[in-house]
This record gives sequence, C-alpha cells and structure tokens, in this order.
Amino acid sequence: MSLYKLNTPFFNYTLLDNNFIDNFLPKARGEYVKIFILILKYASCGEVGFDSSFLAKNLNLLESDIKNALNYWNDMGVIKLTTIDDKISNIEFLKLSESSSVTSSLNLINEINDNNLIDFFKEVEMIIGRPLSQKEMETYINWTKIFNFSYELILYLISYCVNKNKKDFRYIEKVAIAWSDLNIKTLDEAMIYTEKREKQFVNYRKILNYLGMSDNEIGKPQEDLFNKWLIAYNMPIELIYKACDICFSKLSKTDFNYIDGILNNFKNSKILTIQDFEKYENNKNSFIKGFSKTKSKNNFSNFPQRIYDYDKLEKLLIKNDDEGNNSND
Repeated sequence: MSLYKLNTPFFNYTLLDNNFIDNFLPKARGEYVKIFILILKYASCGEVGFDSSFLAKNLNLLESDIKNALNYWNDMGVIKLTTIDDKISNIEFLKLSESSSVTSSLNLINEINDNNLIDFFKEVEMIIGRPLSQKEMETYINWTKIFNFSYELILYLISYCVNKNKKDFRYIEKVAIAWSDLNIKTLDEAMIYTEKREKQFVNYRKILNYLGMSDNEIGKPQEDLFNKWLIAYNMPIELIYKACDICFSKLSKTDFNYIDGILNNFKNSKILTIQDFEKYENNKNSFIKGFSKTKSKNNFSNFPQRIYDYDKLEKLLIKNDDEGNNSND
C-alpha cells in the first residue's frame, strides 16, 4: 500500500480542463482517466490524501494500475509526482493551459533525437507498411515508461501482431496492455509466451476447422472454453471432435455451451481418452441390444410398458463398469 498526499486548494466542485479533454483524454487508457478524475475530485473536496489500496478497491482495479496511472500522468505533464519517502508521495496538479499539442510535438521531437529513435520508428513503419502518426509514436515511447517495455520488446510485439494479420493500432495497443497485465517485461518472456500461445492456437484452429468456422468467428468466451478443454481437462483433440459430433447430431448446429456440457459429463464420467469413449459406446450398445431382446420376449405385452430414461441407464452403465473395473483391480 502506498500513501499519496494531495497538495491542492479546496473546491466544492470538480473541474476538468478543456485542454485535458481535447489533448489528453483521447490518448489515455480508460482506467487512467477514471483514476485521474477521482483523485482530482478528492483534491477538489479538500481531502488531504488517499492510499492506493482504497482507490484500487473503489474503482475495482489493481494497485499496480493506480501506480502506473500516476506515473503516466506525471510523464504527460498533467501532475507532478514527488516522492517524500518509501511509502508517501506528493501529487500536485499542473496548469494544463501551459501544455499544448505544440509543446507535445516539440517534446516528441526532443525525445526522438535524445534517444536515437529514428531507426526504431523507421523499422516499425516497415513492419506495418505505413507511416506512423504522432499519437502512435508518443504511445510507443510511453510504453517504455508505463509498461517498462524495451524498444526491442515493442518491435517484437508489433511483429507478432502483424504476423497474425493484425496491423490496426488499437489491436496492437490491446496486446501491449495484455502483456503488461501478464507482467511480461523482457523479450525472452514474450518469446516464451507467444510460443506457448501459438501451440494453443494450432489446436484452436483444428477445432474451428472441424466445425467449419474461422478464427474471426470466436471471441474471448470461446477461447476460455478451448483452454478449459485442452489445458484444464487435458482432453485429446479427437475426444473434443466426438463432443462436437454429438452436439451437431442433437441440435443440428454448433453450440459451444452444449459441447462444454458434453465434455463436462465426459470428465465426470472419467471418459478422458478416445479409447474410454469407444469402450463406453460399446458397452452402451451391448446394454441396449440386450435390453431390446429381453423386451421382445416379454409375454406380458398387454400390460403398459415402462418408459426408461436412457440417460440414466447410460450413467448406471458407466457406474457399474467403473465398479467392475475397481473390483478387478
């Protein structure tokens, strides 16, 4: 937990400078804007300070988000953040009228010249196949300060996105935020993560191809289900295919929640391999055939016949089969 002392005059209202709305709000992450507005409100109401844990809880964010946001606004010249000791920092709100888009451009030029970034931006433009905007340049520079990314890591991140045919800046920014949230800070960590991610996507694509779908037709909820089946349940791809077959035979369409329910039942019934499934199917068919023969020989056909719940019979079969295997052990 970190404590922050607010050094501003008392107001009964919260003012947002138009310069902030015009020049800073469009470029900033949404949670950073929320954090800035809330601490501005505290200062305007005469609060002497706040602690990062309280603010994080109030906004449903992480404490690291609070610190990253304050560092971001400090770097952007919106506030002046001064460390008093290990746990306490002072926040001073600066006059935004002194900061303008012209000043920002001059700062950007100085930043590029001071850090020899001309070659970096040329390489980025070659990767994405178009010139960079001022906002993009500023954002990449800010990533080194906010996320602690190296320029080498940023190049790798952009190349990773472009290799997936994703050149849109918003997509690249989302990936950067995700990597920061995953605490990826070095090129080696990024390479390990993307290699693991690509292995996952190979199986994603196999499932989607089996269902006759493309990568663009799924979102985060479907990815989470794939991770559940392939990683948490550790199910082979062939068994997932079987669940897809059952789903389509029952519904005549693809329903991910229905497939998930089938695979949940497989797991609960200890059907974890394609061999387990085949054994289950053989036992089920044998049981149904034997049941049908017994029924045909019934001499009391004039009496009403009992209606059986085949789902319960199948569960009973699995239970009996498991008990038999345990007794053989």
